[in-house]
Amino acid sequence: MLFVISFLLAAISSVYSQTAPIFTRAESMIATRDGVKLNTQVFSPTRTDEKFPIILVRTPYGIGNPTSEQIAAALPELSKEGYIVVQQDIRGRFKSEGSFVMLRQPRDRKDKNAIDESTDTYDTIEWLLKNVPNNNGRVGMTGTSYGGWLTIMGMLDPHPALKAVVPQASPADMWLGDDFHHNGAFRLSYGFEYTYMMETSKEVANPAAIVDKRDAYEWYLKLGALSNVDPKYLKDKYPTWNDFENHPDYDAFWKRQAFAPYLNRVTVPTLNVAGWWDQEDFYGPIKIYELLERHDTENKNFLVVGPWNHGGWARGDGDKLGRINFGSATADYFRKNIREPFFAYYLKDKKNPNLPEALTFRTGSNEWVRHNSWTPKEAVVKNLYLQADGKLSFDVPSAGKPAFDEYVSDPAKPIPYRPRPIEPGMGSAWRVWQTEDQRFVDHRPDVLTYATEPLTDDITVSGKIISNIFASTSGTDSDWIVKLIDVYPEKYQSDPEMSGYQLMIAGDVLRGRYRNSFEKPEPIPTNSVQKYKIGFPANDHTFKKGHRIMIQVQSTWFPVIDRNPQKFVPNIFLAKETDFQKATQRVFRSGKNASYVALPVVESAR
Repeated sequence: MLFVISFLLAAISSVYSQTAPIFTRAESMIATRDGVKLNTQVFSPTRTDEKFPIILVRTPYGIGNPTSEQIAAALPELSKEGYIVVQQDIRGRFKSEGSFVMLRQPRDRKDKNAIDESTDTYDTIEWLLKNVPNNNGRVGMTGTSYGGWLTIMGMLDPHPALKAVVPQASPADMWLGDDFHHNGAFRLSYGFEYTYMMETSKEVANPAAIVDKRDAYEWYLKLGALSNVDPKYLKDKYPTWNDFENHPDYDAFWKRQAFAPYLNRVTVPTLNVAGWWDQEDFYGPIKIYELLERHDTENKNFLVVGPWNHGGWARGDGDKLGRINFGSATADYFRKNIREPFFAYYLKDKKNPNLPEALTFRTGSNEWVRHNSWTPKEAVVKNLYLQADGKLSFDVPSAGKPAFDEYVSDPAKPIPYRPRPIEPGMGSAWRVWQTEDQRFVDHRPDVLTYATEPLTDDITVSGKIISNIFASTSGTDSDWIVKLIDVYPEKYQSDPEMSGYQLMIAGDVLRGRYRNSFEKPEPIPTNSVQKYKIGFPANDHTFKKGHRIMIQVQSTWFPVIDRNPQKFVPNIFLAKETDFQKATQRVFRSGKNASYVALPVVESAR
């Protein structure tokens, strides 16, 4: 959701500057059922030779603001393709009336007067059908991030005219795996900055106005415990931060906001879109697809995953991300060969695109792969075990004397999530940090690294990866972070600058207090071996011959993840400076406590 930078104004301007404009623009304030009016822009093709479907994009970022990316690239394309494109400020944002509630929970359907984003969408579509000339009576919705969430909300109780939706990077659960938390660990820099950005005023505020532009790592470290945030900066004026403090665990508040209770039927044909290196919402689109797929009896639920960061499919050609090249224009391919045929089929009765159940771009081998199911049924799970001397192999470690590796985790010296300095705010390297070279932590004594020998054959991993870490801590709480890395050959002839590069394929965190239950946190018994299960939502990657597979284990990832005090306290948002302590962490690798990562391996390339 955060830092989705766009060129919407430039896109609109470039289209208008043509000698023969391809669309006209109209503005309206659309009244909803409770009288609140929503600021709306309608871009209609100038052609009158046929009636056109409507594509609706709803956004909290401002329909005339360059921080609104949802249709930045899509506007000229969709207009040329023959759609009426509508964008709207949601309730309480920018020029729309009413009050804004961050990710407003779905309404109580028993209350006939209740409103939510679903009712606002319904009322908007009803108005558009009656008031926009030359429409064909069919509507599609799309949007990225918050816009993707709004798209899903629109299909919960859909207007009969809503015939197709393309939610992109939609969050599904803000506690389990999307913007604000991952498995109970708070996403500090994102959570603080996005809250400031969205709740300072009706418009978008730049968090760089507060956070030190020179190095966010240093700024957040000096900020100290989370209990300092509100009295120093937010002053009890930011409802979302208050929600963080009041609901530290996975309670009814977060469950009501999540989509799991509501996606019990496929109401509209749905094309879910995700990016392998989405730095904000990768969990969400995968989870939404899975929830819908349980009820997809008519084959109307599809998944597309490409080699993109957050929103990367909507801008540029997608031939590279950071320093990683993909060998083809993946974003162009998505827009021209997947999104447009999908909309054209359901909104214009054009040719059936015959989309597969899932279409993924397999990184490493750099190819699009069609799947009959996701996850792939043909994948065979193989366990990759942590071994002595930093080695990693598929061989089961021998039993006998307990073997472990250890490090000291110091909250006063947390591991940065990317090379410093870490610049905050819009336009920063936040966009590409997940593809950055992981060698920047080589010198850290608080990172355990395990690697295979150079591979003698390609190994393709396709599906869900699950880390099973057996570990102990001298404290009573701890975070466990696992990263899966593709290590390039030391002499990489096809691109010498990539020699030895360590590309993170997946990485995630589990807050130790939630190892047994996300609802009921428990202290970790001191120096007791516990099992920590950390899953990655999805992957499709080929580790090429000559590359190595690497696993890293650590306990801090700052400031993308807040610091665990390593002493159990009931609520980390209320922890004090005196609660933070060093802890000795041990990761075990023998006998019944042999730590491993379960890889879904596809035996043969297709």
